[in-house]
Amino acid sequence: MMDFDFLLDYRATDSEAEVFWDMPLDADLSCRYLCLINGSLYKEITKTHITLTGLSPESEQELEIRIIYPEGHVNGSEPVCLGRITVRTGKVKRKIDVTTSPYNALGDGKTLNTAALQKALDDCDENSYVFFPKGTYLTGALNVHSDSEIYLDEGALLQGTENPDDYLPKIHSRFEGYEMECYRSLLNLGELDHSSGFNCENVIIRGEGSIMGGGAALAKSIARIEGERLRDYIASLGDKIKEYEKPETIASRFRGRLINMSNCRNIWIHGLTLGFAPSWNIHFIYSDQIVTDHCTLKSEGVWNGDGWDPDSSTNSTLYACDFYTEDDSVAIKSGKNPEGNVINRPTKHIRVFDSVTHFGHGLCIGSEMSGGVEDVRLWDCQMGPTWSGIEIKATKKRGGYVRNILVRDITASHIQMHSVGYNDDGEGSTVPPILWDCRFERMHLLGRYLDNNAGHNEWHDCPSILLCGFDVPGYEIKNVEFKDIEMEEPAEGIEDIHTEYCTNITYENMKIVPRTECY
Repeated sequence: MMDFDFLLDYRATDSEAEVFWDMPLDADLSCRYLCLINGSLYKEITKTHITLTGLSPESEQELEIRIIYPEGHVNGSEPVCLGRITVRTGKVKRKIDVTTSPYNALGDGKTLNTAALQKALDDCDENSYVFFPKGTYLTGALNVHSDSEIYLDEGALLQGTENPDDYLPKIHSRFEGYEMECYRSLLNLGELDHSSGFNCENVIIRGEGSIMGGGAALAKSIARIEGERLRDYIASLGDKIKEYEKPETIASRFRGRLINMSNCRNIWIHGLTLGFAPSWNIHFIYSDQIVTDHCTLKSEGVWNGDGWDPDSSTNSTLYACDFYTEDDSVAIKSGKNPEGNVINRPTKHIRVFDSVTHFGHGLCIGSEMSGGVEDVRLWDCQMGPTWSGIEIKATKKRGGYVRNILVRDITASHIQMHSVGYNDDGEGSTVPPILWDCRFERMHLLGRYLDNNAGHNEWHDCPSILLCGFDVPGYEIKNVEFKDIEMEEPAEGIEDIHTEYCTNITYENMKIVPRTECY
């Protein structure tokens, strides 16, 4: 059904490395993996990633990954080589401690440290890193340049203020599919230009500490300011305001993010607790090779508080992360009509695996997908207590496409591929979107979803699988495969599978199983 280029990649510091790889098409969660370094066994694991520790600086290790299939597998039980890679560690870098001279930042949670921290970031080069010891460092927006590194020690908190003035002047950005002037994010990497290449590369943001934004208070303050500025325009929309989801949607589109990356390449975010942006937390636009692992993302109480959002970006990976988000844990985007159709930069080659959504909306593709989305791979995740489960969504006038989506070994509330009626502003495309070539395998579906928005904690029954295409000939949902799917027994009056305007949907080994306890 789809091309499958096997990925084996890594990111490294001077003494550690994170290695990650694809789960092969013929593998499942019962497979084991052998990691060999320089020909000797380092460790046997069941996950598709491994942490290497105790490495020497500026050294090379020849690493090989082998897979062991379960007994009785067609490939036998002897280890099979999946790939080899040379892991190179970096040099030992000079520490730039933000609390020492000439920076003298105060981690008291009260002093505004924006100028001091920006100087430390400006002084960082490829041979140094900015170090945050234990403490709470209050700051406004900060810029991060190429070839730099940020490390937050255990107990260190980089805390964004709740004052909109601390995120001015506005910068050119993209939000909900439109390029526009937005408030700056807490960390800003690169400058947005859809017609140009990368202008910020090779950045590491890591540690055992936390980066937190101004949260709902900052979001509401920005919405009030922008709502007043745009009052006459919003009033002039009349009934068209219904296309926006709600009136404050327009004013809220000017919010910054926690970490915003534009035209970036090779950015590694590792080990941190991140959250409470005024909107989305990690957002990358026109970017490539963004890797996020072993992070916890939080946004309880923040409306529209997505976790990790690739936007017209490529070759990016998230794994071993925990989500406690008020909105989408992962939201994959590529612009909105008509601008997204014109810019026409798809999001492709995205991998998400070994992660847990504790609540929130799950993994969503869309609704801004006018530039197209393709080759998304999701495996080994727990997404049971979620609103949307696995969702592919668009509006009828969006244009664009979603194709080559592979989802395996997942627990989710439900699967949805459908049109939505919100976020529907903008001049429409001449044709509806095309949703096709998707495969769902070895999944457990609850047939109910969790509404945790605005402090709710309510379960609602729904079909385990919902496929609703477009009522235009040639734009039905097509070529979707379901194999080895467990669906919990539906509630009375609820279908287990509901389809409309679909063609070539195949089902193999579908099972109804007893209901489990709600999470």
